[in-house]
Amino acid sequence: MRDTTQGLDPIRLEIIANGLRSIADECFVALMRSSYSTNIKERKDHSIAILDRTGRLVVQAALTLPIHIASMGGLMKCVLAKFAGDIDEGDIFIANDPHTAGGTHLPDINYAIPLFVRGELVAFVCNIAHHADIGGMVPGSMGGGMSEIYQEGLRIPVVKLFRKGVLQRDIMDLLLLNVRVPEERRGDHNAQIASCRLGQRRFMEVVGVHGLANVLTAFDEIISRTHARMRAVIRAIPDGVYTFEDFMDSDGIDTFDIPIRLRLTVAGERLHLDFAGTSPQVRGNINTTMNAVQASVNYALIAALDSEMPSNQGVLDAVEIDCAEGTLLNCTFPAPVAARAHTCQRVIDVVLGALAQAVPERVIAAANGANTTAVFSGVDPRSGRPYLYFETLGGGMGARATRDGKDGIQVGITNTSNLPVESIEQEYPLRVEEYGFVADSGGAGRHRGGMGLRRVLTPVDHDCVFNGAGERFRHQPWGLFGGAPGASGSFRIEDAGGTRRLADKPNEVAVRRGDHVIVETPGAGGYGPPAERAPEALARDRASGKFSAAFIARHYGKIT
Repeated sequence: MRDTTQGLDPIRLEIIANGLRSIADECFVALMRSSYSTNIKERKDHSIAILDRTGRLVVQAALTLPIHIASMGGLMKCVLAKFAGDIDEGDIFIANDPHTAGGTHLPDINYAIPLFVRGELVAFVCNIAHHADIGGMVPGSMGGGMSEIYQEGLRIPVVKLFRKGVLQRDIMDLLLLNVRVPEERRGDHNAQIASCRLGQRRFMEVVGVHGLANVLTAFDEIISRTHARMRAVIRAIPDGVYTFEDFMDSDGIDTFDIPIRLRLTVAGERLHLDFAGTSPQVRGNINTTMNAVQASVNYALIAALDSEMPSNQGVLDAVEIDCAEGTLLNCTFPAPVAARAHTCQRVIDVVLGALAQAVPERVIAAANGANTTAVFSGVDPRSGRPYLYFETLGGGMGARATRDGKDGIQVGITNTSNLPVESIEQEYPLRVEEYGFVADSGGAGRHRGGMGLRRVLTPVDHDCVFNGAGERFRHQPWGLFGGAPGASGSFRIEDAGGTRRLADKPNEVAVRRGDHVIVETPGAGGYGPPAERAPEALARDRASGKFSAAFIARHYGKIT
């Protein structure tokens, strides 16, 4: 093992950086393949990162969810503050609480394992996985109607699940006692533990090849070079003050049309985002913590300004963000936050809306802007055991300056996949009657917005319960520069009495055998005047069946 730095020329730096990224990527795949729940093994709702000994983010896995980037940093701040001088080899830390442990919502359980070289703490490998249930008042821990964090599930402060390599069984017992489907939860916990230990082994291999001094130098170089790159990108934005506002549909209880306002100031290398005028925190569970906002801003800037930029501490440190405490975007205890991802999506839309005024060719129209959540729970008649199906569905991606938006995909701070029909029907007593695009849901424009998704499910040989959380069901995804908005989403149920619309954040809806739950996710906005759409593009729209003749006539004034 070499202990002295030999000078990190660009080639050596890139080799080490790729070695670190490969650790994160391998740990990501290992967690995915060894987990029990479909939400992780199929939808990939988890993340991996390597942080230095001070808690700075160095690298993350390629498929990591953008919303998790700040949670890992938040966890490390709490670990280092609470356990200063009490971190040992073999320890594994666990936490999830947004108000005391750096999390963003309770279903995301954070793990961290410290990495030691000859007794010296040098780094951490962290992972986050979204558990399909963390207890609380509704199955899936994500339904509407929750008004305080206590209702959302089990709150885990930063604790040592392993002490010097020894599992603290009483803590694991406590975790499993407070959740639904504990066997599945145990499997996902074990997958996270295994992923931590794999990262530990792989990191030691990288240190063995390159030497500790070189690896630690690479940490600093990766972060500082990314910081300089981000500063250069900011310099290229025209100086000015750009404002934008958008609205959340509701908090799921009693507040509607909730404003998020942004004043974005660019001055040379300085980028300042001020969310003054944003709503105070609300009773429902769409509030966010500051680190979730930071992650959302980080994503929006990288996506719009330099999509090849590494996502690490260098980006986070290049931007100033102001959100007053006690507001929707910087809530205080005991505010509920389970559906915070919806609000994060709207933060992204607001940042992009402001940037569109400065760099219009780089920004897309509003995407579906939601994490349309569907949760079915009950007792599987085939086994007599409880089940819980959790999913967030994609929708339309906004149209771009040069091409149409994508159809039926995850956008923004999520990086998960839509669950395959085969996985749903194999693992749960549910049948998918329909799965496709929502006709006419992409906003018209020179380039059209992406399509929303339609999924119709029915329970097989049993009754069950449905919970959901939707956004952009009331406020449509906006278009840019003359483009039309995309269609809104909806939840509906078809039963013996007909078809009726459900609340946008329905809570514990009884679904009988023979009933059908209809989930339609939002589309996305168009870009540019519809009159400028090419005739051949209109012909494709009509031939594909995605758009009706009436829609084309209404928005484009012609039928192909």
